[in-house]
Amino acid sequence: MLVAASDLMIERCSIEISLSDIAQKSGANAALVKYHFGNKEGLLLALLARDAATEMSNLEYLLVQPITPTAKLKLHIGGVIRAYYRFPYMNRLIHYLLHESSAGSADEVSKFFVAPLLDFHRRLLAEGVTRGEFRQTDPVLFYTSLIGACDHLFFGRHAMSRATGVGPVTDEVCRQYIKHMETQICGGILTQAEEAAAVG
Repeated sequence: MLVAASDLMIERCSIEISLSDIAQKSGANAALVKYHFGNKEGLLLALLARDAATEMSNLEYLLVQPITPTAKLKLHIGGVIRAYYRFPYMNRLIHYLLHESSAGSADEVSKFFVAPLLDFHRRLLAEGVTRGEFRQTDPVLFYTSLIGACDHLFFGRHAMSRATGVGPVTDEVCRQYIKHMETQICGGILTQAEEAAAVG
């Protein structure tokens, strides 16, 4: 059922799907969908939790790797952008569950998505400062910059396509955006010595 919901959102470029749509796509009875998830909000929450679980486990794995904080940062930037590319409905789902759903759902999203990501940023940035690779950087502002940039690539792309004829997000656009964000973010937080090392 979650696979069906995910596929429908990708096909329609929208999170506006009904339980009956999901039932039809999955071949399940609508009553069964309702039994498992309670309502549409419950299903959307379960879908986001599923999609976020892998990404959150990757954060812990990345943090303990025997590589430099700068290398971890670049891998993280790429990982976040690829996750948004793999699940293009993710940003709209997060916004909906945080701002347009029940307080319980918003709390759950904060618990399994926002808080772990912020904590990862705090620890990675602290490691980079300790190793002399990063300037002091506020983790909340860093989170806002990175997640906001991903958010806008996928959410704002529709507006740009209408205004300027910009095409959809493709594999190539994704790769270009990863390089662009690496340059933007690393240019902002790497120390001068680390920047010189990266260039040289």
